[in-house]
Amino acid sequence: MPTARFIVSGRVQGVFYRASCREQALSLNVAGHAENRFDGSVEVLASGSAEALDALERWLRRGPPAAQVDAVSREELPEQMLRGFHIG
Repeated sequence: MPTARFIVSGRVQGVFYRASCREQALSLNVAGHAENRFDGSVEVLASGSAEALDALERWLRRGPPAAQVDAVSREELPEQMLRGFHIG
């Protein structure tokens, strides 16, 4: 499956960003994980169809209501077969 790593910066920790991301990813049939990083950003590793990854990226740029997303970077990775969507 196509796989990408997203780094989301802004006010994205402590606002249910990762839990909301998990719900969105599962609704899109995307596997992977969302993890807080020490610099205050969130890393999202996602594997799914190209259309689902694009839809997830659009959601990542908005996030849940309490979040304030400043930037999202995307890095395409070699295809991976991930299972489930985990919060780290």
